[in-house]
Amino acid sequence: MVTAVFPAAGASKRMGNFCGINKNLLELRGVPILVRSLKTFSEVERVNFLIVVVGAHEVETVENLLKKTEGLKRWVVTVGGSERQYSIANGLKLLPDDTEIVLVHDAARPLVSVRTINKVIDAAEKFGGAIAAVPEKNTIKVVDEEGFVRYTPPRAQLVAVQTPQGFRREILLRAYERAAEENFLGTDDASLVEQLDLKIKVVAGGYENIKITTPEDIHVAETFLQRNGER
Repeated sequence: MVTAVFPAAGASKRMGNFCGINKNLLELRGVPILVRSLKTFSEVERVNFLIVVVGAHEVETVENLLKKTEGLKRWVVTVGGSERQYSIANGLKLLPDDTEIVLVHDAARPLVSVRTINKVIDAAEKFGGAIAAVPEKNTIKVVDEEGFVRYTPPRAQLVAVQTPQGFRREILLRAYERAAEENFLGTDDASLVEQLDLKIKVVAGGYENIKITTPEDIHVAETFLQRNGER
């Protein structure tokens, strides 16, 4: 069984005055961003259960929204924490007992494809952990505390990490337990699993799988949808 966890409790600060609400509730061509993400995962045959993590003041709003949405797999909404990692930890407490693979996906990535989700599940089953990513297009510089360049890592070795990220249940739970014990705050789920010295497989994502973070991202996402023929 595959369960997907969707952190959606962010403050949406980088959206500025664009919305005044959780960005995941903004509509993208008439459909809320959160709903787009959940519906895509619901199209994946192996995904059985959806856990949505939101702010305490948004639980009722999101529950009412999802009750009106057709075509979703079984779902539950729960309260998030002050950091993304703490929100996911809350979501993990609701994993069904028969969950074997856990996917974590940013709710604000509404253009993820079914193909990418399936590839992450396949790799997580085979290797224990997997993340979606795309080759980095830009030259990246590592700088020191004073803002001077230290060195330039080879671009061929760099990827821009996306979600979903998938792991065998026992691996992800162990990673979160250790992070709590060591008071370690990672930037994504893979960074927690890396602390266990386990290998994580990288699978090809898609450049259209953007995260809606700023108002400009809304326009980019709409362009992708228009290009793909959605009216």
